Amino acid sequence: QLQLVESGGDLVQPGGSLTLSCAASDGTLDSYGVGWFRQAPGKDREGVSCVSKRGGYSDYSYSVRGRFTIYRDNANHTVYLEMNNLKPEDTAIYYCAADQKLSLCTGYGGYDSLRTNVYTYWGQGTQVTVSS
Repeated sequence: QLQLVESGGDLVQPGGSLTLSCAASDGTLDSYGVGWFRQAPGKDREGVSCVSKRGGYSDYSYSVRGRFTIYRDNANHTVYLEMNNLKPEDTAIYYCAADQKLSLCTGYGGYDSLRTNVYTYWGQGTQVTVSS
């Protein structure tokens, strides 16, 4: 059972930056495609970004495109979400998720890789609060 651990959440002012990390407890994250999701109070969990197994493909939701960057360091078995120009509406619990589908986040699987039902494994989440 893959266990994912997120870190890096914090309180930040509007316009600020944060980088979230997602790691697997057994160091095997490079065998999985990874997605980042977020859930604000009273709202559904929404897909933010994803990256393919080898990092060659990525995708972003419209709301974060141009501000967030996902990348992976397979040597250190970690996936990062760099978040810039943060807005109050980015406030949420951020989750990373993983799945072994080879096509995940490549655009070739015929499915939307920013949907929650695509992923098998989930972390516990890390809180990001954007407020002055």
